[in-house]
Amino acid sequence: MAEPVHVGVVDSGWPLALQDRVLAARSFVIERGDAQDRLGHGTRTLQAMAALAPDARFVVAQVFGEALRTDMATLARAVDWLVDEGATVINLSLGVRQDHPPLRAACERAVASGCLLVASTPARGEPVFPGAYPGAIRAMGDARCAPGQHSALLLPHADFGACVLPPDGDRTHAGASLGCAHLSGRVAALLAAGVAPTSDAVWQALVHSAAFQGPERRTR
Repeated sequence: MAEPVHVGVVDSGWPLALQDRVLAARSFVIERGDAQDRLGHGTRTLQAMAALAPDARFVVAQVFGEALRTDMATLARAVDWLVDEGATVINLSLGVRQDHPPLRAACERAVASGCLLVASTPARGEPVFPGAYPGAIRAMGDARCAPGQHSALLLPHADFGACVLPPDGDRTHAGASLGCAHLSGRVAALLAAGVAPTSDAVWQALVHSAAFQGPERRTR
């Protein structure tokens, strides 16, 4: 039997309901913390990935404590740690407006090691990091997509889109973070199905299996 895909998660922690699927967890914000989620953001992203990739196992880096705020040095250390822990895919449902050399360097090391980075990108406005770093798969929400579906947007600012809703369907928590998580789950499922764990192979598989090609178009 093939080894399960190891998905790294940079977020607010993990939910107790998924403890059997969390291989390792580390809090970068709470000294001697257990990395359990206190905000709900990490819970929803992990639930989305777990639903799409039922055999995946998770390595969780907690970078958000009591609020969705952190610093770039912490993000960089979290990415490095996930690579060291053997993550094949890293979900980054977050974005900052400014480039930060330590975070850039950590993402470059991750990509060079063969890790697949899936990062949020906004539907409008300026690019955000780490999604804008070379080698990252840029994912946003796409209202056309149901759970399990994704779109090949192939836009200058976004590569793919996916469902904007968490598994519980709560629209108050919809957005690009969930689109990114759904796409990471889809990537993990493709790897589990035998797609080679390279950026080119995964990219082609995502394009060929997309439910929608191109951006959403409004009609009257």
